[in-house]
Amino acid sequence: MSNEKDTHRSVNPGDVISDKPESIEEKSKQIAVDSPDITGDHITVPTYFVVEEPDGAEKALHHVKDAEEISDVIRQARVDENGERVW
Repeated sequence: MSNEKDTHRSVNPGDVISDKPESIEEKSKQIAVDSPDITGDHITVPTYFVVEEPDGAEKALHHVKDAEEISDVIRQARVDENGERVW
């Protein structure tokens, strides 16, 4: 049995980080969860959250590996009276 199959038996396929280099665009299209939850609501969770850094650069944050950084970004983000994001 291959290592990849062993890995996928114990985690959601969307939680696995590819060994191959991927562009931010490729990462932004990946879905970790796409199913109903216990309440019957349909839940879709991206594998990567693409965020814009204060300098304008984009960065893809993995929903598991980078969860703490995702939380930090959410806390830092603010919007002005026009709905524009302000850092």
